[in-house]
Amino acid sequence: MTDPLHPTATHHLPPFVTAPGETDVLFVVMAIFVLLAVIGIGLFYFKLHALPEQMAHRGQKIQFELVAVLALLALFTHNHAFWIAGLLLALIPLPDFTTPLLSIARSLDRIAANAEPAAPAPPAAQAATSPPAADPAVEHREV
Repeated sequence: MTDPLHPTATHHLPPFVTAPGETDVLFVVMAIFVLLAVIGIGLFYFKLHALPEQMAHRGQKIQFELVAVLALLALFTHNHAFWIAGLLLALIPLPDFTTPLLSIARSLDRIAANAEPAAPAPPAAQAATSPPAADPAVEHREV
C-alpha cells in the first residue's frame, strides 16, 4: 500500500485489508472454507439419512424395503417422523413368518400326494345309528 491514505482515514489498517487491484486472500480462503463446509455438511446429512437403510441390510428383505421407502419419504417430505419410524423398524428384528408357513405348505403337499382317495361317506341314517369308530392312533386321556 504505497498510495497515500486519505487524511481522515485511520493510519493503522488491519492486515486483512488489501490495496486496490490486489487479490483478497481472506476472501479466497473463506470462499474455499464455505464451499468445503457446505459439501461436508451435505455429505454428513446424507450419510446420517441413509443410516436406517444401512442398519436394515442385516434383516429381512421386506424389512429393508420398508425402511428404504420410509427413508425416501423422509428425504423428500422433510418429515422426520418417517426417518424415526424407519430407524425404529431397522432396529427391531421382525419375526420370520414365511419359513414356518412354507414348511407347513410343503408338509401339506406331501400329505396330499400320499393320501389315498377318501371312501364314500356312509348314508346319513347309518351314520347316525352307528357309534363313531375309535382311532387307535389317538390316545384318550381323562383329565
